[in-house]
Amino acid sequence: MAIERDKKFRNLFLGLLFDGIGMLSFVIPGIGEFSDIIWAPVSAWLMTRLYKGKIGKVAGVINFIEEIVPGLDIIPSFTLMWLYTYVFSPSEEKSMAPK
Repeated sequence: MAIERDKKFRNLFLGLLFDGIGMLSFVIPGIGEFSDIIWAPVSAWLMTRLYKGKIGKVAGVINFIEEIVPGLDIIPSFTLMWLYTYVFSPSEEKSMAPK
């Protein structure tokens, strides 16, 4: 249980860090958008490492598109995925609880 909680907060911290890195392209207009060519595949790969399975792969594709399209860097895709996974998605623990 404690390990799962540690993973949960580790993913939140890493997600916030990766979203911040993705938004750095706004700091240097013009040159920053070029950095997205490098960051888009890296961030998509990182998303698939943080969130396993089909959901992680779908999130990786969405993250890649969000990073490669100019102007969409403002969307915090890692943080949104964390919210989906740990807040809005029903967990096995909740569904297995007796009613």
